[in-house]
Amino acid sequence: MKAEKFTLVRHFDGFPKTTDFKLDSEELPPLKDGEVLCQAEFLSVDPYMRPYTMSMTPPLTMIGGQIAKVVESRNVKYPAGSYVIGQLGWRSLTIVSLDSSPFHKDAPESFRRGKAEVLELLPDLGDLPRSYGLGVCGMPGTTAYFGFLELCQPKEGETVVVTGAAGAVGSLVGQIAKIKGCRVIGFAGTDDKCAWLRELGYDVAINYKTCPDIDAALKEAAPKGIDCYFDNVGGMLSHRIRQQMNLFGRISVCGSISSYNDKTGEGAQVPVPEMTTVFKQLRSEGFIVTRWWHRKNEAISQMAAWVREGKIKVQEHVTEGFHNMPQAFMGMLKGDNTGKAIVKV
Repeated sequence: MKAEKFTLVRHFDGFPKTTDFKLDSEELPPLKDGEVLCQAEFLSVDPYMRPYTMSMTPPLTMIGGQIAKVVESRNVKYPAGSYVIGQLGWRSLTIVSLDSSPFHKDAPESFRRGKAEVLELLPDLGDLPRSYGLGVCGMPGTTAYFGFLELCQPKEGETVVVTGAAGAVGSLVGQIAKIKGCRVIGFAGTDDKCAWLRELGYDVAINYKTCPDIDAALKEAAPKGIDCYFDNVGGMLSHRIRQQMNLFGRISVCGSISSYNDKTGEGAQVPVPEMTTVFKQLRSEGFIVTRWWHRKNEAISQMAAWVREGKIKVQEHVTEGFHNMPQAFMGMLKGDNTGKAIVKV
């Protein structure tokens, strides 16, 4: 049986290009005891894939999570016909040996350190789509849940700002903040995305690409200042937001999308944050979601419940076809997606 996979042939230099990837095929051997054969159904494209690969040595199978069906099994824990989720990379078919290691050889090191196994049975999502296991009931949902609630510790009546607010994580953070009784301001890059944020319950949505005066818009949107900031983008926008934070404000640093595609040595120059951090006595903490992976079932259960109760709305940006993985990845990095970007095989 032949499997297809995308190989990352070189490190990205600036924005990714289709020539950075090569579509390969390989003949898979018969299964050995303890192994399972997984056929991809949905694959995830996420911002973290861009910086994570920089610490790896090409050529390698491009990293990423997927939901797959077990089509053949010699492992009683994963019977044929069951569905699994894991860090199997950009592959159509994958043999995973669970007896030797819980990790596929190309799994990101942070998942190994965080003890997030590369293959697990897909949680029972009931009436929700399986694809939600890559979004609201998966890594992005867990990121939003713990990254916001544990680090920002929001209180009712506080003002929360979210950047990258129309993405897979940001859109969920804002809705969790509304559930907790906060005033929520979101930044996104198109008018359509801002309109969607308002549909989700955001009190104010600001198009950072067209807003003529972000400082004034923030002051109008948050007249009492900002208490919590969920930072997905970094850069100058984050600098402006920090200037309007209240004493003892909390910042959860999830990502730095604004700089991911900078060429080496050409990063944006922004004012240093220490002065603001000291005099406003801000608490800023970065995180990787695997810190809370031992509690992921708590997040998945709560996020699923909020979806069923109508308190959280979900939107998926679906690209059809495994061969379109590079295009889906690059489109996500450009901000083409609203909500969670996934590829349906």
